[in-house]
Amino acid sequence: MALRERMARARWPEANLPRWLVALALLAAPLAFVAAFLVYPLQGIVRESFFGANGSLAGLKPLVEDSYFLERAWFSLWEAAASTVLTLAVAMPCAWVIARREFRGKSLLVALITVPFVMPAIVVAVAFAALLGPDGAVNQVLRIVPGAGDRPVDLMNTIWIILAAHVFYNFGVTARIIAASWSGIDERLRTPILAAASLVFLFCFTSFGVILVLGGPQFNTVETEIYRETIFQFRLPVAAALALCQLLFTFVVMWVYTRAQQTAGGGGIHESRQRRTSRRDRWTTGAVAAAMIVAVLAPVAALVERSFHTGSGYSLEYYRLLGQNVTNQAIFVEPLPAIGHSLGFALLTIVFAVPLGTLAAYGSIRTGRHSQWVESVVLLPLGASAVTLALGFIVTLNKPPLNLRGTWWLLVIAYTLIAFPFVMRTVLAQLRGMDEHVREAARMLGAGPVRVFTEVDLPLVWRSIATGAVFAFAIAMGEFGATLLLTRPEWATMPVAIYRLLGRPGAAYYGQALAMSSLLMGVTAVAFVVIDRLRVRNAGVF
Repeated sequence: MALRERMARARWPEANLPRWLVALALLAAPLAFVAAFLVYPLQGIVRESFFGANGSLAGLKPLVEDSYFLERAWFSLWEAAASTVLTLAVAMPCAWVIARREFRGKSLLVALITVPFVMPAIVVAVAFAALLGPDGAVNQVLRIVPGAGDRPVDLMNTIWIILAAHVFYNFGVTARIIAASWSGIDERLRTPILAAASLVFLFCFTSFGVILVLGGPQFNTVETEIYRETIFQFRLPVAAALALCQLLFTFVVMWVYTRAQQTAGGGGIHESRQRRTSRRDRWTTGAVAAAMIVAVLAPVAALVERSFHTGSGYSLEYYRLLGQNVTNQAIFVEPLPAIGHSLGFALLTIVFAVPLGTLAAYGSIRTGRHSQWVESVVLLPLGASAVTLALGFIVTLNKPPLNLRGTWWLLVIAYTLIAFPFVMRTVLAQLRGMDEHVREAARMLGAGPVRVFTEVDLPLVWRSIATGAVFAFAIAMGEFGATLLLTRPEWATMPVAIYRLLGRPGAAYYGQALAMSSLLMGVTAVAFVVIDRLRVRNAGVF
């Protein structure tokens, strides 16, 4: 061992550096990015909450004095709790089938039920409007029933369509988290159920696009209220106070999820330990599998079908209108340029998120037993909602040295902040499974850090890096909450264009929203297929 160390130190001078110094050098850029664009904006939210323009406790006083905000908080809590319970009720039979039964097409089914989780929230909302709205596919079918009326089913602006959309959005990933533990050696379910439940609760508590499109003003949550206070009421101290309260709560839930996930383990779904199945079991498996397929495909199919259904029959009219100003007016957002903006911002996000996430992964792995602490710091952006992040940017990034307000760089920064933790997670999972002796042998042969990375590490981790890049692309294409607060008409993105088109009267605008939603759904679905093909098996659910 002594001879090996002397040879390594002689041929690779960087080996003389302390391990912590190498880790710090690798983590410098990711930690600086988090400090500048997460910690700094969040302290601005705290400052604005306590010391706004109207003096001490400028933002907190209305929260205490006005019962309206308490009602919004209560609604946020109980709708998230109800969504979580319903999601678990749907996901448990799915997890049982995934973990305990083998059948033809199982891998395809597992991939299919995860697609909703990577769909943009605005697309999920539009899909459910296309399925269950006044002119949705369900009503189109039921109108042929005598006496059914013009709108036999109209769930728009009700709590039921919100809950249904949340279950659709989360049941697949919940089933996979539970199945990953259920199919392993340890069959205890309490910990994976707690991990899945806390994750679903967090997503539903900070839900934005679904609430905004499907719920209407009567179903405002804390998340949508932050948006309203910022854009319509211009009360930044109140919005900051709401964001602060939400932030503290979500960090607690995130801590519960992280602890439960560490206890449950991050393994993938193992081969089912199936012995013999009865006819009843086969019928049950088939019924659950069929229900999962219908649950995923019904909203998706309704969205696509409605995008081709015009007043004169089925045609490509709504897709052709994406390049036109249908009323020859200066509309707020042009559809076709929005597609170009989304693609451009998504590619820029990859440029920044992939290096930051890769550096964070390599730095974390070199901190040894402190790796979990580093990972927790880098994952902090996932504990803050996108609307809260955008509000922090508005409050703080308006003066030197970070005077970025009114520039499209804010969108790229926000997307990168949300995306690069996913890159880190995918790369880190692969690095933890690598044999350190391979690197050590390369160093003994005289290879420097760059050569070790390009000739030893890269052939092994390129799939994880590519997976992270596709994740970053999909996140940037579909991000809605932060974009709605930060964007300007001249560089609006696809999700914002969809939302603006939905708010304008006329079948042509609604048709354009359906067509653009279908295109965005197609892009994210292709991205997910690439992710599923590239990701390292048994390296975690994602």
